Amino acid sequence: MLIPLRPGELQRLIPAVATGSQFRAALGSPREILQRVMVAAIGGVITLLISQSQMASRWGPFWLVTGVVFLLYVLWGPIVQAGQRNATLRRYPSAALFEGEVAEVTTRERIENRHEQADSSGKLELVENRRTWMLLELEDEDGYLGRLAFPMDKKHQVIRQGTVVRCLVLSDRKDFSRVSALSDAWIPGLRLWVGDYPFLLRPAFEELCQLRLARR
Repeated sequence: MLIPLRPGELQRLIPAVATGSQFRAALGSPREILQRVMVAAIGGVITLLISQSQMASRWGPFWLVTGVVFLLYVLWGPIVQAGQRNATLRRYPSAALFEGEVAEVTTRERIENRHEQADSSGKLELVENRRTWMLLELEDEDGYLGRLAFPMDKKHQVIRQGTVVRCLVLSDRKDFSRVSALSDAWIPGLRLWVGDYPFLLRPAFEELCQLRLARR
């Protein structure tokens, strides 16, 4: 079942500026965090040194500001990234509240990253870091809707076929004849949120579900 959102509701549910949970999600893996720290440190130190040597010129303040921006990259980098990801759903002209059920539950191994490291004999070998993802096929009385995929955790093992799921459906068509994207999803019976990224302001979405679905 699809219930179209009213004007302004999509922007209220998916903010333009990153929330705390979105910031944490955008931080990425420890390796990505380390890369940001290195960029911030190297870029910040170099530009600050340049600013010290250029203080007497008109370019001194520019290099000083640039150095501060580099040093703060660890903070503003994830904020910008989360904002860009939010914008991918906020741009759709049509959004609707979906309530359906899980038609099928499957799991799949995905390669998170590859890197080379030396073994005990000193030879380089390719190491793959894998992670199990859960895939939920969603449907309602009108048939198949789409697939929701996310990294699997122990708490997800209770999800079964027939479990009720609620999420947002995004489309570039007013009749939703083509589904373009799905948000993260709320499973009310298990009081569990699933998804690979927390697009939605969760308390606001739960409140919207209570208001709109209770009127059916």
